[in-house]
Formats: sequence, structure tokens, C-alpha cells
Amino acid sequence: MKLQFIGLENVPMIVPGDDLVSVIEQSLESMGEQLRDDDVLVLAQKIISKSEDRYLDLRTVEPTAEAIALAAEVDKEPNKVQAILDESNEVVRKRVGVLIVEHKLGFVQANAGIDQSNISHDDDDGDNICLLLPIDPDKSAANLRSTLMQRHGVNVGVIINDSIGRAWRNGSMGLAIGVSGFTALEDYIGATDIYGRELMVTEVAAADEMASGASLVMGQTSEKTPVVLVRGYQPSEPEDAARVGVKPLIREKQMDLFR
Repeated sequence: MKLQFIGLENVPMIVPGDDLVSVIEQSLESMGEQLRDDDVLVLAQKIISKSEDRYLDLRTVEPTAEAIALAAEVDKEPNKVQAILDESNEVVRKRVGVLIVEHKLGFVQANAGIDQSNISHDDDDGDNICLLLPIDPDKSAANLRSTLMQRHGVNVGVIINDSIGRAWRNGSMGLAIGVSGFTALEDYIGATDIYGRELMVTEVAAADEMASGASLVMGQTSEKTPVVLVRGYQPSEPEDAARVGVKPLIREKQMDLFR
């Protein structure tokens, strides 16, 4: 297998209401590229959230007593802690400067994915404007894929990725938070290795691996490369509804030994 990760060029700054399919098409045209069957497009969560107007002004958030108490524990602003709680199912871990939660979507991450980097704001807004995750990243990915397939007649996959920290390791990496068009978690249980030994537990987080590779191309600072074309992967269709989207990648709480 030969994989290519191609950063799309000339992607403009995204604002609420932008048609991301048209943005992708214009970028591909400027590069002399065309979509092919089995291509996978990886889009940064931030441009999805921007196009869907997931901005939040923290000045509009009224902290509860719970948020005020928690903010004192972790040394964060109470209104930001309230915003985090509003986007979360539960607090998983906390210490000064760190607040790890389970997002409503099931992801365990810092600050419920609420981010203030790489978003434009007026000087007066300062640290008050932030960006929330998309309401339904799988649906966002599916809508993009459907439009791309209708316009171009090719079978493509779509991943929405976000930078998330990991247990046991330093540093963040790109992980999939929305998937459409292929199986995010490849199941190799029952297959055999090169010596004929049957694989008993092997599952490969294919969507996360592509999301991570694409994240290297996207960068984390001022690269302005929020869309990456992955070419050469041969995606497989989900076998049943339970394996559609990003959900198969999320370990159930009762199976997580570290919670």
C-alpha cells in the first residue's frame, strides 16, 4: 500500500455559512487535482465548527455554584468552566490547570474540546470568544460526503479530526471525531498473521490513523492547511449500522480500566 497525504492549498479563512464543498472544489481545481474513488478527505474540526457557527461568547455564560467551585480547584475562569460543563457528561479528571471531561459526544478530552486558538476576534473580545465542537460531527461528515459524491460521481470518505491529548503519552495528535463512508475501526479478529496465527483481539483504528497523519500536514500553528486529501487507502464499508461513524472508536465506560 502506498499512501499519500496531500494538503489542499488556497483554502480561505472560513466564516459561518461557508459552503465547504465549494471551498474544497476550488482548492482542488487550483492544484490541478480531481477526486478519485476511495479518496478520503480529512477536515479540521475548526473549519466545520466555524462554518456551522459554533462560536460562543463567554460573556453570555452565567456560571453556577458548581462551576465556580470547580473553577477555583482548577484555576480557570468560572464562565469557561461552565461552558465546559454544559458540553460534557461528566468530569473525568481534574487538577490545577487541567480539566478532563467526557464530552456529550462521548470523547474524553480536555476542556470538552472548547478552543480559542486560530479564531479571529475583535481586540475588545480578547479571550471571550471560543469555538465549540460541531453538534453532530458524523452528520457533518455525511453531509459533506453526500454532496461531494453527487457533484463528482466518486465514492469518497470523509473524516473530521481534532487535536486531542492521550493517556500515558505527552503531546496531542489528530483523532477522528466524525467519520462517513468507510469503517472507522477495522476488525481483523479471525484473520491470521504471517505465520498463520489467528488474531484474537486485533482491531485497527483506521480513521484515527489517517486523522493523525493528516494532522501532521495540517500543522498546529499558522500553516493554514485545514483540509488534507488521503489517497491510496482502500476503505471498507461498515458491515452493519453499529459500525457506522465514529462510535466504534469510543471505548464504553464500563470497558475502560482507567476510569
